[in-house]
Amino acid sequence: MSSLLVFPGQGAQQPGMLHRLPLETVTEASEVLGEDALLLDSAEALKSTRAVQLCLLIAGVASSRQLAMAPDYVAGLSIGAYPAAVVAGALSFSDALHLVSLRGELMQQAYPQGYGMTAIIGLDLAAVEGLLAQVHSVDTPVYLANINADNQVVIAGSDVAMKAVAGLAKVRGAGLAKRLAVSVPSHCPLLDVPGQTLAKAFASVQLKTPTLGYLSGSRARPIINIEALRDDLAFNMCRVVDWRGTVQSAYERGVRLQIELPPGAVLTGLARRVFEQGTVIAFDGARLDTLQALLREEGSRQP
Repeated sequence: MSSLLVFPGQGAQQPGMLHRLPLETVTEASEVLGEDALLLDSAEALKSTRAVQLCLLIAGVASSRQLAMAPDYVAGLSIGAYPAAVVAGALSFSDALHLVSLRGELMQQAYPQGYGMTAIIGLDLAAVEGLLAQVHSVDTPVYLANINADNQVVIAGSDVAMKAVAGLAKVRGAGLAKRLAVSVPSHCPLLDVPGQTLAKAFASVQLKTPTLGYLSGSRARPIINIEALRDDLAFNMCRVVDWRGTVQSAYERGVRLQIELPPGAVLTGLARRVFEQGTVIAFDGARLDTLQALLREEGSRQP
C-alpha cells in the first residue's frame, strides 16, 4: 500500500494561516523573497493573487517538513503543484518562491477585475459542458476549469458569463453554484499568455527528477521526465484540472492513505468519494504524531 500528500489550490487560503506555521520555514521564505512573509496572510493582503499563492506554497512546504516523513506520492491542485514539486525533490523551495511570486503577479495583471471561478455542484460534466456551450462567446467567455468529482465541476471566465451559467445550472437542478474566492479565471485558455511568460522564466530554472511519485493534477498521471515536469508546472494555470482523475489514479496505484496539507480539508472531502478503502485525513485538526504514525503504518505495508 502507498501514501499520498495532497496540496490545495487557491480558494483554500485563510487569514493568519502563516502565523500557525513553524517560524523556520516562514523566515526562510522571507529571506528569499526579501520581504516579511508574515505580512502576506492578512485578510487585506489575501485579496492579492500573488499573496494567496505564496501563502499556499509556504504552508504546504512548512507542514510537510513537520511530518518529517516522505510519502510515496505527492499531488497538488493548481498552485498546489508547486509545494508538491518541492516535496518531491524536483524543485528547490527558493526557486519555487520566485516562480510563484511571478505566477501570481502575471495572473493578477492579466485579469485585475471582472473575472474569476465558480463551483457548480449537483450536475455532471456533460450537463455543465452543455451550459457552457450555450453561454460562451467572445464577449462572454466561460470555460470548464476543474473536474473535482462526478457531480462537482468548476468553471472560469467573466463574471457576467459565470452568472449566466450559474442561473442555467440552477434551473437544471444544480444544488449549488458558488463564486469562489479566486479573482482570476484559472485553468482555461484565458491564461495562455501568462502561461507562456512563466514558461520563459522556467527555462532558466534547474529541475531534478522527482524522488517521489509526482502526480500531475492536469494529466492525472505520474511525471518523471524533467522537461515534462517543467511544462506541467509552467502551464498548469491554463489547463483544466482533472482532480477526480488524479485521485482515482493514486487509488489505482495502491494509495490507501491520503493526507491533505494545510489549509483546510476540501480535498479530503473529495477523496472520500474515491477511497473505498483506506484513510483520508486533513493535517488541519489532526495530531502530528497521529499523522506520522499513519505514514509509518502505511509504509510498513509495502510489499
